[in-house]
Amino acid sequence: MRFARDGFPMMAFCVLATAAFAFISPVPAVVMGALTGLVLWFFRDPDRVTPEREGGFFSPADGKVVEISEAEHPFTGPAVKVGIFMNLFSVHVNRAPCAGKVEYLEYIPGKKVAAFAPKAAEINERHLVGLSTAWGPVLMVQIAGLVARRIVCRLVRGDTLEAGQRYGMIKMGSRVDVYLPKEVRLSISMGDKVCAGVSLLGVVER
Repeated sequence: MRFARDGFPMMAFCVLATAAFAFISPVPAVVMGALTGLVLWFFRDPDRVTPEREGGFFSPADGKVVEISEAEHPFTGPAVKVGIFMNLFSVHVNRAPCAGKVEYLEYIPGKKVAAFAPKAAEINERHLVGLSTAWGPVLMVQIAGLVARRIVCRLVRGDTLEAGQRYGMIKMGSRVDVYLPKEVRLSISMGDKVCAGVSLLGVVER
């Protein structure tokens, strides 16, 4: 099992704490062992193969589709917005929905209301990544949730991403919104479960 490198410090602490409790008392050792198992499960990072699809846009996150709407952002202009809620048991590593070059980065501090709420996209702490692509600008927004405490984004302007490439994660429950070209023909519906880098959100045909 592969694990996200961003979780290594927490995983190491939990493993060492479990080992230390094992020398003190079996009860706290069992409790800490269960907690360690949950932490390891949270930071799992399975390898995935993104299908080849001309004009295809794939999910940037594991979770449930909680919003589909028409939207507009200064980077993208008119776009189709898809919001994906990740619960505590989802894989939290985020992946690029398509190939592109990083042209826009912005971090916005904010609140931490429940990430499945539509207003979370407007008031919560979030990190925005804009890609220039062969099909037009695409915007990815990592949004901190109620218990999320850190957004991780390892990109800088000028980076080039392939479809399905890992680019960051959000720790402990969160949401990712993606703004797709307005010409996209969606293949998902509200309430659908999606997997990062694998589930097709839609296609732009030219």
